[in-house]
Amino acid sequence: MAWQGWFTVGLVMVMIVGLVRYAHAADVIFLGAVTLLTLVGIITPEEAVSGFKNEGMLTVAALFVVAAGLVETGFMSMVARWVLGRAANGPAALRRIVPAATVLSAFLNNTTVVAMTIPPLLEWSRRRGISPSRVLLPLSFAAILGGTCTLIGTSTNLVIHGLMQTSGRPELRGGLGMWEIGAVGIPIAIVGSIYLIVMAQRLLPERKEFLEQLGESRREYLAEIIVEPVCPLIGHTVQDAGLRGLPGLFLIEIERKGHLISPVGPDERIEAGDRLVFTGVVSTIVDLQRTPGLIPAADTTYDFNPAARRGRRLCEAVVSSSSPLIGVGIRAANFRTKYDAAVVAVHRNGGRLKMKIGDVRLRAGDTLLLETGPGFVRAHRNNPNFYLVSEVGGQAPPRHERAWLAATIAAGMVAMMTMPELLLWLDAPRPLLDWFDGKSVIFAILAAGLMVLTRCVSSGDARRSIEWSVLIVIAAAFGVGRAMFNSGAAAAISHAAIGALEAWGPIGVLAGVYIMTWLLTELMSNNAAAALMLPIALATADRMGADPRAFAVTVAVAASAGFLMPIGYQTHLMVFGPGGYRVNDFVKVGLPMVLIWMVMAIALIPLIWL
Repeated sequence: MAWQGWFTVGLVMVMIVGLVRYAHAADVIFLGAVTLLTLVGIITPEEAVSGFKNEGMLTVAALFVVAAGLVETGFMSMVARWVLGRAANGPAALRRIVPAATVLSAFLNNTTVVAMTIPPLLEWSRRRGISPSRVLLPLSFAAILGGTCTLIGTSTNLVIHGLMQTSGRPELRGGLGMWEIGAVGIPIAIVGSIYLIVMAQRLLPERKEFLEQLGESRREYLAEIIVEPVCPLIGHTVQDAGLRGLPGLFLIEIERKGHLISPVGPDERIEAGDRLVFTGVVSTIVDLQRTPGLIPAADTTYDFNPAARRGRRLCEAVVSSSSPLIGVGIRAANFRTKYDAAVVAVHRNGGRLKMKIGDVRLRAGDTLLLETGPGFVRAHRNNPNFYLVSEVGGQAPPRHERAWLAATIAAGMVAMMTMPELLLWLDAPRPLLDWFDGKSVIFAILAAGLMVLTRCVSSGDARRSIEWSVLIVIAAAFGVGRAMFNSGAAAAISHAAIGALEAWGPIGVLAGVYIMTWLLTELMSNNAAAALMLPIALATADRMGADPRAFAVTVAVAASAGFLMPIGYQTHLMVFGPGGYRVNDFVKVGLPMVLIWMVMAIALIPLIWL
C-alpha cells in the first residue's frame, strides 16, 4: 500500500476517534477530512464536492421538509392519539404503538415519528398511571425497525444508495430500489416488533416515585430560584412561606452569602438574595415561578419583572446529539441572547445534579425547562439543536384543516417512488418504466415544494426543519469514500479481512463486515459508520467475486442496528430523558434485539443476493 493508502487509513482512524469523542461535531470532522484529502491530492476538488449534488443527499433534504409539513399540520399527532385509542395498560399500548411506529417510520424520518408520538404517549401514561419507561424505549426501537423496510425509511439507506451510484460499478449505478432493502428489513421488522411487544414490558423497569402517584411527569428537575429584595416571602420561615410540603417538590438547600444551609429546617427564615435549590416536578416548579420576587437563578441578567413576564411561556426542550450547546455551561451558553430564553430547571437521566445550574455543562439528552418568549416553540420546533420542543401546559393548536392535504402529498410521493418496482412486477412497457426510474429525488423535491405552496408548512419552518449537519456529513462522506478507493486503503483492508475470515466462507466474511459496521454505529452516528464501511465492503465483494449488492445491504442494515447505547441512534436520546432511562436499560432490551437483527440479516442476505 502506497503512502496515500496509509495516509487515508490514518486519517480515518483519527476520524473514528473524533466521532466517538465529539459525535455532535460529525459535520466538522467529515469536512475537515475531505479538505485534507483534497489538499494532499488523494481526491480531486470535483470528487470532494460530488456529494453535494448527489441525489441521496438532496432526497434527505426534501424529506425533512415533507416531514415538517406532516408535523406542522398536526397529522402526526392525530395519528399518534388515534393509534393509542383506549389502550388500558402497557402491553395494550405496545400492541398499538410498535406496529404503527414501524410502518410510519418506513416512509418518514424516524426522528419525526418519535418526536410526535412522545407527547401523546406521556399524556396517556399520566392518565393511566403507567410509567413512561415501559413504553418509550420500544417506541424508539420500533422506529428503527421501520427505517430498514424502504429506501426512504432512514437517511442511512439514502447514504448507501448515493455511494452505490457513485462507486463506478455498472451493476450499482441504479443504487437501491424503493423496496429492495425491505427483502431483509421487513422480516426483521416483523420479528423485532413481536419481540418488543412480548418482552419489552418484562425487561424494562417500572420507575414510580412519589411524584408519579400525583400524575406528574417522571422527570425530576433541578431548579434554582433567587429571592429578590421585593419578594413578599422575605422574613417568613420556610414553613410559613409554604415552601415545605409542596406537592412533588423538595427544598434541598439554601445558599446564603456563600454559605450552604442543608438540610433546610422548617423554621429557617427567607432572606433577600437567597438562592433556593429545589428538586421536583414541572407543574409545581411552574407554580413556584408565579410567586412575585422569585426568579430563575441560571440567568440573572434576564428581565423578570412582572410586566415583562406577562407574555412569556414555560417550555421544555431536549438537547440534541448534534447541538453546539453540548459541553457548554448553562450560564456561558447565553440563552438570553441566542434564544430569548432563560433556563429555569434541568433534568438529566433521572439523577440529581449536585452543582449550580449555571455551572452545569450540557449533555445530549438533557431536558431543559425554559422561560421563553411566546414564539419560541414555533421558532425552534425544527431547530436541530433541540429535540421535543414543547410548551408546558399546552400550546396553540396546529392547523388541522391541512392535515389530510399534507398526508395526501406525502402518500403521493411514496406512491410515485414505488412505481418503478410496481411497473417491473406488472411487466409494463420499457419506456414507461424508464420514465419513473431514478426519479425519487424529483418526487421528493416536488412533495417538499407542494408542502410549502399549499401552506402546510411555512418557508421559514421548512428551512429550519432541514438538519444541515446531517446533510454535510452525507455530502462529505462521498469524498471520504472516494479517497478509500483512490488510495487503495479499501482494497488493503478488505484483503486483510478476507485473509482473517476466508476459512468461514462468504457468509463468514459477510458476518465480519456486519459486525465491524455494527460496532462503529454504536460508537458514532449511523451515517458516519455507513460512509466509512461501504468502500471496504465493496472492495471485499470485488476480491471475493461476490455480488456487491449483498455487501452494500449488509452495511445498510448493520448501520441501523445501534440498540445498546443511548448514543447509538438519535431517537434513543429523545426518549432517554422523558423515560428516565439508564444505560443498562438499553443493554437489557437492546442486546436481544442486536442478536435477532444480526442472525436474521446474515441468514437472509446470502439467500437473496449471494
